[in-house]
Amino acid sequence: MPDVMSVNVQTGEITERDFTDLEKAEIAAAAKANAEAVAQQEAEQAKTTADRESGNAKLKELGLTDDEIAALTS
Repeated sequence: MPDVMSVNVQTGEITERDFTDLEKAEIAAAAKANAEAVAQQEAEQAKTTADRESGNAKLKELGLTDDEIAALTS
């Protein structure tokens, strides 16, 4: 099955072809960059969550209630 199908709208001619080596390399590079970006975003979210939980725990150790913590952090 071809990777690319081009249609000339004026003539109705359909051309089918496979990806070139350059296109394959660009697709692979884009997929790798996307995977790295997703991993970085997930790591940042995990750190934010851990920091929030740590901060809330420290505030509880100081004797603050959940309502007081919510009022301070929102």
